[in-house]
Amino acid sequence: MFTPVDTRARVDTVVRRLGDAIELGLLADGEQLPGETELAGQLGVSTVTLREALMALRQQGLVTTRRGRGGGSFVTVPDGPPEERLRGRLADWSTEELRDLGDHWAAVSGAAALLAAQRTQPGDLRQLTRTVDEFARAEDPAARSRLYGRFHVELAAAAQSARLTREEIALQAELGALPLLVLQDPAYVESVADRHRSVISAVQDEADERARTLAEQCVRESVGRLVALRLAPPTRAPEEDTDGPAHRSRPPHRPRA
Repeated sequence: MFTPVDTRARVDTVVRRLGDAIELGLLADGEQLPGETELAGQLGVSTVTLREALMALRQQGLVTTRRGRGGGSFVTVPDGPPEERLRGRLADWSTEELRDLGDHWAAVSGAAALLAAQRTQPGDLRQLTRTVDEFARAEDPAARSRLYGRFHVELAAAAQSARLTREEIALQAELGALPLLVLQDPAYVESVADRHRSVISAVQDEADERARTLAEQCVRESVGRLVALRLAPPTRAPEEDTDGPAHRSRPPHRPRA
């Protein structure tokens, strides 16, 4: 979460990074953020950039800043589900960008699964199995999203490739809390858990190509669901009918001949 940010759109990146950490429960309600100088150093940005990001987070209601003794910036978890806020985030992505991200992610996770099947011992997969079990039992979508991302990072670590692991971590940071949007349906959650278990089984069996295909399919299914959400028309609340039944039965106006 606090790894350095690249030079592109630094303010937006910091806002997204911290906002995702709040949405996913990595930063708790009321938790105090590190001081501005320390946090800016951890993120690799200037204090000016960090202050702009904190201002944006305050406007979104995700951070509260208090002055004086005992002051600082504190996490404020908004009331209500985060879906509406995350849909706004999703709207910032084009479908082409989402598909491109999916191709990159599938390539990384697929390669990680293939190498894990070639390099790991059965005992190396205990943590992956625990993560899948926790994912299947989790009732909170934010917890599911965290565990979903953790599985892919741990799969890359099982490949014994530092570069693939760093790349997977960077992808998860870019995705942030967006997978939460597609992890609401219990039936889909169950299918994801089954697919993750199938990846582990293929890795244990040293079936490298099958492991890669299963990992890629899991990623492409999730990104495909995000693309479908992105393309779906926004839902509109039904308009309030103030005229009662008589208004609903009134025939349309036709101009006189």
